[in-house]
Amino acid sequence: MIDLEQEDPTPQGDLAMQMTALPRETNGFGDIFGGWLVSQMDLAGTAMASRIAGGRVATVAVDRMAFLVPVSVGAQLSFYTQTKEVGRSSIRMLVEVWSDDPLSAEWRKVTEAQFVFVAIDGSGRTRPVPPRRS
Repeated sequence: MIDLEQEDPTPQGDLAMQMTALPRETNGFGDIFGGWLVSQMDLAGTAMASRIAGGRVATVAVDRMAFLVPVSVGAQLSFYTQTKEVGRSSIRMLVEVWSDDPLSAEWRKVTEAQFVFVAIDGSGRTRPVPPRRS
């Protein structure tokens, strides 16, 4: 198991997206479906990676995924991204999800994962990530 819990946790990186967990995203037990949450993490990471890449990116890997707490319907979810590494054509990014639960008034880390994105051209072929602007 990955040790993701910290004694006094704070989000890492920049706020990329926020949304409210709705009933249509629940599993059979009434908790937010994990697959839906992963897809939202991918959207948040893609938005930030495409800025760095200056265009289209594709997700090529997800690593180090663990869910720490269930998410209740109505929770406000915040997605934070932090760029870890930029290669010739790839971008490795940490995506964290935090929950502000209106029923418990708790601010908790829900999950995190490392996503790898690759810059691609209009034909879907790998292309270099442009140099960062100063």
